[in-house]
Amino acid sequence: MPNMTASIRPVIGPRRPVYWSIVYNKFLPTPAPPPVMNPTRSLVSQKSSDSGLHIQLHPLVLLTVSDQITRHLARQHTEPVLGGLLGQQNGREVTLEHAFECPVTINEHNEIIMVASWFEERLQQLKDVHKSPALELVGWWAIAPPSGPTGAYLPLHQQILRDYNESALPLGIFESVYEADITPDAKDMQVDGEEGKLSIKFRELPYSVETGESEMIGIDTIVQTSGTASLNAIQEPTKRAHSKKDKQRSETELSQADEELVANLTTRLNAVRTLESRISLIKSYLSSLAHSGLGLQDSEDDKPTKLSHPIVRDVNSLLSHLSILSPAEQSSFTTEVISQSNDVQLISLLGQLGESVKSMRELGRQTAIIQASSKAAKSRLEYRIAMQMGGGEDHIPGSMPGPY
Repeated sequence: MPNMTASIRPVIGPRRPVYWSIVYNKFLPTPAPPPVMNPTRSLVSQKSSDSGLHIQLHPLVLLTVSDQITRHLARQHTEPVLGGLLGQQNGREVTLEHAFECPVTINEHNEIIMVASWFEERLQQLKDVHKSPALELVGWWAIAPPSGPTGAYLPLHQQILRDYNESALPLGIFESVYEADITPDAKDMQVDGEEGKLSIKFRELPYSVETGESEMIGIDTIVQTSGTASLNAIQEPTKRAHSKKDKQRSETELSQADEELVANLTTRLNAVRTLESRISLIKSYLSSLAHSGLGLQDSEDDKPTKLSHPIVRDVNSLLSHLSILSPAEQSSFTTEVISQSNDVQLISLLGQLGESVKSMRELGRQTAIIQASSKAAKSRLEYRIAMQMGGGEDHIPGSMPGPY
């Protein structure tokens, strides 16, 4: 069961421990922890899971949950903190990719449940955002004792199973099953026709942490920022003790725009470092292939690198696209010459287009003349045929003699 609470780093001193807040970007005193739902008998089953489900947990979920717990601690809220989990389910594999917080309310039975209207609207908004790939509600999260979910979570879990997802998982990570209650009278004979009473139990599921490239860059940035801030906060009392005589030292405070710029540049730097590591890995792989093909192993114990045709094809495809992604550098003079040449060719094409339009107009005029002449000749031919048949002009209604 992963530890979902925010990391607390005590600082040596007479005051009470403090913790580093990602939200406020500074150290805050540790208030009383948020209340956990009424602790009762644990509902974790003693049996191991036999469903074959495997969970892929993304670090973004842990960061979001830690952020929500930090906000609760900083604002000293008294209501329980819980939320939903978004992900995908492909067969027996369930991914937990995003998390969000939900407000709670009390129903008529004095049970803690989620606000249905708010939860449905928020869930639909998140589904509209995460369409490729499409994410669904796959579970929920809350603060629980180390022993696992208790009876206070049953109304919340039953609400999600009934209204949203019949196989939702509570982050902890457990699956819910129905088991018969074991009572002191369990040895009594069961009466025919009487059904045993079933109750919801939670079984712990195996999980693994799945990290994407973008998540690795973001987590590395957060870890470096938090580590630097923690080190500075610990060393600050020592620096102040040594600089009591120099109270007017200059301190440079960065504006919000400068901090955003620094964060953006740091993210880009981490992305470049990740790219450099991947390129180095590809280079070492190709070098090992070349040495294996020539039989140039450093020692007899080194095993030759196995040739993977899909990897080689991917590398070749990447190299063929480099010219499109990063065009060759050109001097300013060459760029200006190409621009002027394009302008001249464009003017020439416009002139040719004008000549073509003029030729088309002339062709249309000549076609109209030919059609008029053909129509007049046809009319004269019909009149001559009628005269030869002896009908005369009086027998041809509407006929008009044409010129000979």
